[in-house]
Amino acid sequence: MKHLPTGAAMVAGVVGQPIRQSLSPFLHTAWLRHMGLNGVYAPFSPADDHAFERLVLSCRTNGIKGLNITAPFKELALKLADTSSDLARRCGSANLLTFDEDGSVHAHSTDGHGLIQAFHLQAPECDLTSGAVTLLGAGGASRAVVAALLDKGCRDVRIVNRTVARAEEIVFAFKEGVNAYALSDIDRAFAGSVAVINAASGGPLPLFDALDSSATAMDMTYRPLKTNWLQAAEAHGLKTVDGLMMLIEQARPSFTAFYGQAPDTDFDVRALALKFLGETK
Repeated sequence: MKHLPTGAAMVAGVVGQPIRQSLSPFLHTAWLRHMGLNGVYAPFSPADDHAFERLVLSCRTNGIKGLNITAPFKELALKLADTSSDLARRCGSANLLTFDEDGSVHAHSTDGHGLIQAFHLQAPECDLTSGAVTLLGAGGASRAVVAALLDKGCRDVRIVNRTVARAEEIVFAFKEGVNAYALSDIDRAFAGSVAVINAASGGPLPLFDALDSSATAMDMTYRPLKTNWLQAAEAHGLKTVDGLMMLIEQARPSFTAFYGQAPDTDFDVRALALKFLGETK
């Protein structure tokens, strides 16, 4: 291990409710130790929106570099920021807040970047612009994924949700290239899709019969690594992308924003994370 430099530690963290199961502190701490940076990355678990607002207010003046934001505070994080990236505004939420020396807060979203990079690394043969991409779930993370897919060049994004009205809200937000489907119409949504992405929690496993065997399935969940969704997709002969890779790749730009250096790409943080999670691959 490298010797840490002297001086005040750079402090950042992750905020959510609950937060105990988040792997973000493990990832950022592993990078900090490997790179010999004098930094701290801590979990915060405010009880409610009011407590989250007080936390952000405190961070304006206490020297914290920034925060990663997870459920249920992503939409509120965007509202509390003084400035925001165009991407965050399009997503309607932020998973990254940074604090300037003057106390101002900037909001950004890296979730979509993480998903695109995960496909690039684990399914490089999957061209997300060559056909439809179907997304199950219409929560905050789904908006970030839709924005990233549209920026990538995908022109047929299909949102499947148990409550169609929630999916239609995303359609209204982006308009061009996005359509809503009911869960009962999932086969039609799957037809012609080059990739299907699960951003929903729970619910019945879909049949993958309507998908071509060359399609790729991804689950944004990383506990467990091989979810029932991914196991069913593999049993159907589909290629898969897991949520751990997305988590790692969305964390990289956050680390750079917090500590001023990009994580060492030669350092296999995924192998450490798999060992920590008790996973074999």
